[in-house]
Amino acid sequence: MELWDACDINGKKLGYDLVRGEPLPEGVYHVVAEVAVRHADGSVLLTQRDWSKPNYPGDWELGAGGSVLSGEGWLDGARRELLEETGIRAEALTPLFVVSGEKSHCVYAGYICEYDGPKDAIVLQEGETIGYRWLSPAELRDFAQRPEFVGSHRVRWHAFIQEAEGK
Repeated sequence: MELWDACDINGKKLGYDLVRGEPLPEGVYHVVAEVAVRHADGSVLLTQRDWSKPNYPGDWELGAGGSVLSGEGWLDGARRELLEETGIRAEALTPLFVVSGEKSHCVYAGYICEYDGPKDAIVLQEGETIGYRWLSPAELRDFAQRPEFVGSHRVRWHAFIQEAEGK
C-alpha cells in the first residue's frame, strides 16, 4: 500500500495520509515530483511509459516522475523517482516550477537534473518505463507537439522546452 501526504492546493501538508487508489476528497491534493534530465551536451532525456500504466500508456514524457511518499520531502521524492526510473543518482536538482492540477488533485513539483554521465547508462524500471531517447533541444520542441508526448507535460514543461532550445 502506497501512502501520500494529504495537502492543500499549495502543497501544505494537512496532517493525514492518503492511500493510492482511493478517491481523494474535494480540495485535497498530493505531490508529484517530476525531473527533466539535461545532458552536458544539451540533449534532453525522454522516457516511454509502460503499456500497463493506467494514464498515458506507451506515451513519452520528460525524464522521470511520480508521487512523493508520505513523510518524504519533495526533493527526496524527486531524487528517488529519478533513480528508480532511470538509474540516475542526482544530489543536486534545480527547482523549476510548482503548479496545481485541480482535476488531477496533484501539486506538481518540477526539477531539472544536469547529467554528464554516459547516455547509454539509463536503467529502466520494470512496470514504469520501457524505453528512452535523448533529443536535441530542437527535436524536443518538435516531439513535444506529437500526440505520443504526454499532453500535460507539454503544458507544465513549456518554459523548459522553449529554454532548452535557447528561445
